[in-house]
Amino acid sequence: MPTLPVYDMTNAKVGDIELSEEIFGVKINEGLVHQAVVMQLASRRLGTHATKTRGMVRGGGRKPWRQKGTGRARVGSRRSPLWRGGGTIFGPHPRDYSFTMPRKQRRLAIKCVLSDKVNGDNLIILDSLNFDEPKTKKFVEFQKTFGVDGCKSLFITEELVESVVRSSNNLQNAQTISAVQLNVFDILNSKKLFITKDAVKKIQEVYA
Repeated sequence: MPTLPVYDMTNAKVGDIELSEEIFGVKINEGLVHQAVVMQLASRRLGTHATKTRGMVRGGGRKPWRQKGTGRARVGSRRSPLWRGGGTIFGPHPRDYSFTMPRKQRRLAIKCVLSDKVNGDNLIILDSLNFDEPKTKKFVEFQKTFGVDGCKSLFITEELVESVVRSSNNLQNAQTISAVQLNVFDILNSKKLFITKDAVKKIQEVYA
């Protein structure tokens, strides 16, 4: 069972916490994690791309010239894909790219990336995370205290804290989510992962 120190917002150690081996100490399955990322990114695709077939483009109601006697190739419509302004053959049409994975696989993928953060010493447990008022400057100072102002970091709280969310909104290298919004892509897309003690308890309750 992995044990990590708990820090306050001044980077001072205030205790230790034992993490669940079932969630933060599993064997990494790279193939499963890759599939989870592909699923998440696929669900973000709008799929609104479209092209017009020969039945959708304008014109072509009359045969351009008679069938025989002109010396030209026979043509039945100006809407032919061979003509400029004609329809498109096998072009993209609106579709849904999303697909699903079994619930157990989705949860295991999240456990894998959490365990990877623990193994790489990139998981930091906070006693709490809150500000008196939403100030970007305060959030930047907080990042500098932990030396993560130059790398992308993900901050997970039990529930979204308005002062924290608003303080980090203008920062490209910081993202804040709640424990119920936990996902594989955001964890992998961050170098450092900060989780509050309450969020750890919530995660262990949900994924145990």
